[in-house]
Amino acid sequence: METFDPTELPELLKLYYRRLFPYSQYYRWLNYGGVIKNYFQHREFSFTLKDDIYIRYQSFNNQSDLEKEMQKMNPYKIDIGAVYSHRPNQHNTVKLGAFQAQEKELVFDIDMTDYDDVRRCCSSADICPKCWTLMTMAIRIIDRALKEDFGFKHRLWVYSGRRGVHCWVCDESVRKLSSAVRSGIVEYLSLVKGGQDVKKKVHLSEKIHPFIRKSINIIKKYFEEYALVNQDILKNKESWDKILALVPENILSRFQKSHNSLQRWEHLKKVASRCQNNIKNDKYGPWLEWEIMLQYCFPRLDINVSKGINHLLKSPFSVHPKTGRISVPIDLQKVDQFDPFTVPTISFICRELDAISINEEEKEENEAESDVKHRTRDYKKTSLAPYVKVFEHFLENLDKSRKGELLKKSERDFI
Repeated sequence: METFDPTELPELLKLYYRRLFPYSQYYRWLNYGGVIKNYFQHREFSFTLKDDIYIRYQSFNNQSDLEKEMQKMNPYKIDIGAVYSHRPNQHNTVKLGAFQAQEKELVFDIDMTDYDDVRRCCSSADICPKCWTLMTMAIRIIDRALKEDFGFKHRLWVYSGRRGVHCWVCDESVRKLSSAVRSGIVEYLSLVKGGQDVKKKVHLSEKIHPFIRKSINIIKKYFEEYALVNQDILKNKESWDKILALVPENILSRFQKSHNSLQRWEHLKKVASRCQNNIKNDKYGPWLEWEIMLQYCFPRLDINVSKGINHLLKSPFSVHPKTGRISVPIDLQKVDQFDPFTVPTISFICRELDAISINEEEKEENEAESDVKHRTRDYKKTSLAPYVKVFEHFLENLDKSRKGELLKKSERDFI
């Protein structure tokens, strides 16, 4: 994928919003079948414009209004907020206290910077294939729990465009959850606790919850290649020290005699096994090996993003202004194959569009096709197409579920 030049962004955004953004699918998602009156009209959008000009409380009557405003404003970033009691763009005219956030998808934000204390390859906003496995594990662990432990059906995972992933849980019942219930869910999904000064961030009790056991089973599939080979977490004394703070001191001599992280981990597992057999060992507990694996690999959620109903989150198909990459949906069937470095940049798909032959463009003009049809074909000619297809599959399942619920309701009413 080619390099992105941020100075080109204003012109690229004009083309992207005019000919490539999947408005039809986007409106279909946030309108939720039009079942609830004014649902889309009461939704908050925020735009970040050039030079970090931030505009909150945008709202639109319909898809056409949204399109016109996005093409007029050319936002560098789009965020989606809650569905409010009144139209957000009229919030200043509403009596004080009456303007309230009522519904929103349950969202999760996982950012690579929150793993800086346990990854050796990169730091801050940088990512590489060696640490991206953290996001793969996070998606697998959180998605399994949302599906199996909570029974949530409609989960849209999206690449942030730079260094993380977002999840939108869109079930109708979930969108109505209170802030307290959302807090409870994110608390259930959180294990790594404590700031930079806290060395041991995972503490397991004697009785292990099934959620933790299932999460460990997922981590085990990746741990050796990710942690011991790619991250080489026991390579030298500097990296040992972080783990030695979590384990008995008598392991140090064995570490010094070993040649690599794999051998040192085997020694550590033997010590952990002795601790597990010694239930009275209060200092280290019976689950030492698992605690280390969880501290290094378990998802780290931004709790505030999930619990607040009025909290905004970056929109799918928004463009990241630093990398130029599109925030694309992730196919849950191909999580292991997802590579953030192959996600198309706005410059790449705009150049793909430019590569359409002049003859073809003239033909389309002569046929006087509608703008919607023209744009539908446009994105299909670019690298954005497979990601829109993932989004459409998600929308089809939402539609089926909604129709099924309406059918059940009509049957109950008939009885």
